[in-house]
Amino acid sequence: MLGVSVEIKGTNIGTTTDNTGNFSINASNNATIVFGYVGYTSQEIVVENQSTINVTLGNSTAAMNEVVVIGYQTVRRRDLTGAASTINAQNTERLVARSLPEQLQGMSPGVSVRTGGQPGQEAVVNIRGLGTFNGNANPLYIIDGMFSDPNTTVNPDDVATIQVLKDASAAAIYGSRAANGVIIITTKKGREGPMKVSVSSKYGVSQIPKRYNMMNGPEYVATNKAAFQAAGYPLQAAVDNYDGTNTNWADEALRTGSIQDYNVTLSGGSRDATYLISGSYFKDIGTLIARDFQRAALRINTEATRGRFKFGENVMLSSSVRNSPYENNFEVVNPWYEIWNNLPIIPVRSASLVSTTNPGGWGMGSENAGTYSRNVVAIADITSAHSSYFKILGNAYIDFKFTNWLNYRFNAGAETSFDRTKTVRKDGPWYWNQAPKSSEVGEGRGQFLSYLFEHTLNFSHKFNQHSINGVLGYTEQTIRNNNSFAGRTGLSQYNGQYFTTITSASSLGPLATGGNDQTLISSYLGRLNYNFADRYLATFTFRSDKDSRFSPNYRTGFFPSGALAWNINNEKFFHANAISNLKLRGSYGVLGAANLGNYQFTSFLNQGPGTVFGSGQTVVSGATQARLGSPDLRWEKKKTTNIGVDAGFLNNRFTVTLDAFRSLSEDVLVEQPLPRYLGNLGGDPLVNIGSIENKGIELELGYRHTKANSFSWGVSANASVIRNEVISLGSLGIDPETGLERNYIQSGNTRSQIGRSIGEYFVIVTDGIFQNQKEIDDHKAQSKNAKPGDIRYVNVVDEGTNDDINDKDRQFAGSPWPKFTTGLQFNASYKNFTLNFQLYGAFGQKLYNDVLRDLDGQAYSNYRKDINPWSPTNTNTDFPRLGVSYAPANQSQTVDLGVVSNARENTNRWIEDGSYLRMRNLEIGYMLPKQLLGKASINDARIYVSGQNLFTLTKYKGLDPDVVGGNANLEPGVDNGNYPSSRILTVGINVGF
Repeated sequence: MLGVSVEIKGTNIGTTTDNTGNFSINASNNATIVFGYVGYTSQEIVVENQSTINVTLGNSTAAMNEVVVIGYQTVRRRDLTGAASTINAQNTERLVARSLPEQLQGMSPGVSVRTGGQPGQEAVVNIRGLGTFNGNANPLYIIDGMFSDPNTTVNPDDVATIQVLKDASAAAIYGSRAANGVIIITTKKGREGPMKVSVSSKYGVSQIPKRYNMMNGPEYVATNKAAFQAAGYPLQAAVDNYDGTNTNWADEALRTGSIQDYNVTLSGGSRDATYLISGSYFKDIGTLIARDFQRAALRINTEATRGRFKFGENVMLSSSVRNSPYENNFEVVNPWYEIWNNLPIIPVRSASLVSTTNPGGWGMGSENAGTYSRNVVAIADITSAHSSYFKILGNAYIDFKFTNWLNYRFNAGAETSFDRTKTVRKDGPWYWNQAPKSSEVGEGRGQFLSYLFEHTLNFSHKFNQHSINGVLGYTEQTIRNNNSFAGRTGLSQYNGQYFTTITSASSLGPLATGGNDQTLISSYLGRLNYNFADRYLATFTFRSDKDSRFSPNYRTGFFPSGALAWNINNEKFFHANAISNLKLRGSYGVLGAANLGNYQFTSFLNQGPGTVFGSGQTVVSGATQARLGSPDLRWEKKKTTNIGVDAGFLNNRFTVTLDAFRSLSEDVLVEQPLPRYLGNLGGDPLVNIGSIENKGIELELGYRHTKANSFSWGVSANASVIRNEVISLGSLGIDPETGLERNYIQSGNTRSQIGRSIGEYFVIVTDGIFQNQKEIDDHKAQSKNAKPGDIRYVNVVDEGTNDDINDKDRQFAGSPWPKFTTGLQFNASYKNFTLNFQLYGAFGQKLYNDVLRDLDGQAYSNYRKDINPWSPTNTNTDFPRLGVSYAPANQSQTVDLGVVSNARENTNRWIEDGSYLRMRNLEIGYMLPKQLLGKASINDARIYVSGQNLFTLTKYKGLDPDVVGGNANLEPGVDNGNYPSSRILTVGINVGF
């Protein structure tokens, strides 16, 4: 085995094995040599006059004795009763990622990760399905004992271990915030020994692997002429008198991006004190112009022991910057629509277009070339948003050991973030007939502060064949948010340069807003683990939380759980030599969720209105009720049941973990529809009336194989099947379509209905294309406006008219949730070479391609090259006839309602199979020979090349089937211009001193 550490116990003398497993070390006869390798059991051997020592490392005990962090405690995996997965940080480190959640895709069964390629973008993570309609459905993250979010401001390279707690037995210790699952992150620590220095550096280039194949200028002119002629409209002037302009908007907006990632770590220590200091820098230049993200971070982790006391701290400081156009401006839409639908006959900019209202001379639609597509290059030049984030995250602790079986721990954690965003808009438009708007500058500032105090008692005691251990504790957390914003219009200029400070603007009046809020949470917690003869295991957990976000009478929640496990392989009657481990597990418990903001239990007043009184017409300030309160707001509760089996074969060389689970989320928060005249202009109040069920099966497999000829390999795979169903929705009023009690929540073209999954598509179903007038007459429901070549729709509710296709004809047309997901990681080494690849697949989900709807809707946009329009001589196609879906601005002809019908948004024409299999990463590495490194005092050095997202097998026509979604909860499968993941080619080097 290559790279096994060989050290003389109690000294700093050590070495590592070479690529054939050989080593050489000077040791006395009474010395003890320690052999260690990650994932294998360490061995200690006394020299005793031996000049040659042959050692075989086994992984059977190591796998079972692996320490699993389960919240306020660590336990051996063999003693674990709950459903928890350990993710190998060595696999996640191989991925180029802006944040840790992005790296988790495909690493653990039941963990769904949806992400995109935008610099600084956050990933959406769901564990064991979606159990809420509102708010943040991401799991709870614990970083070194501190409640925090490992967003893009945290360096993923600092992570040492990742534990995913899935069921109530594992997660209930976190009570009210554990319903969406818990991910515990432990960062790297120093080890006893001389200082070690490790350096890693990687550089990569990124590209969008797929584009829509749009028409060029001459192709667009020919197709547009055919469309206008078919509609009976005069040609647009820019088409009829085509001047040869041929703009490729994708080439103008897209570029080859770059990734840089550098890390330096110093670690070491003595028997009584250890330290780790790391620094990092990450920079991501996006594939879309004017977008980038960069982060610099410093981490200091130390720990010291003196007598019965142990002291430690983990501190991270990071500074992040994200640049992009001012995309929050309501005038700007998603660029992933605009770069495809803008017309190729429009120039990016031209001196002939310069005017007082268009000082940049930007090209855009006009009466001669009708389109409201945005000029994305102009947007990147005219607007900018510069966001900076400075974060401090960490904790400090003191641990006092009363006796060998009882110790007390005080943990104090804090997180604070100072955030600033500056937005600038210069003069000028970027689309046709854009309302004139003055230049402006705005600056928003905010501070997030969270501090945590925890007191816990850990105990562990053994007597005869009995063993008990557990924890009792009390915690308090305070979370504060403060924010302010100021802005002005009318920026001053000098020689074409803008002054972008607020005081230099000349607006009639400044805009200033601000706010602050505070959340208080206090908790009691406890866990008891019981073990009899390593055969029978039991765990009982409770947590009581009090949260200020809920109504005063419902602020306290109680979250218990219990679990049992049976190690069958330790029974005397069990005699199966091939089976080295066999454990059955079962658990039940209640978890909580607080998917709401502050103060939503109370009503709000609008103090703007005034009233005129008396003969003097005096204006007196008044108030109206703007939002109704919900005085009975309480916890969302998730009742979970889990049955699992863990098995190991051939000395645990082959391992299997199988879990079946069911969870029922009750008192789920739903917006209660109320008439506005009741004082509800501010939005519908949240009430606890919903119920959602998730159930599924998870499978995790692992195999590790080592051969004597220097070739070793290992593979791990996982698969999940999860089903989601809405059980109840309380009272949502009367459905205007049926006159009955409404049993669904509608969001765009999706519907979450009782008896079905969240976010299913509810649309009008297509039924081919009308080939002749007789088919139209026979169909009746579309006979008023349809023509041969138009799409035929299924008429579900026959109202007996000739224009009868409407919302009453909608049907369910597929679910956005995968029926099956899987991930695979393969690692191999031969002598100095290493190979790793990772696959991820999601199958059975449907996606709504809203970008394709925008392109093929036959409005004033460019056309895809691969369309195949129906015509009397081309009837074997599923693409409707060409036409114009609305009249040009300078024409008064009647709109062709048949073509308008072809462009309907609420149909299954835009719903596609979203199944895909992706090569997440492929890496080939080489360990440089030690004889080349000795002169430079380098212990080890490894170089590698990798490719991320090298290929994706899918039928989906969009840019990327890994869709984050519109409304992440209610519209998870809607591709509304999702920033696609990039293909990244990387070279890197890791060096250890």
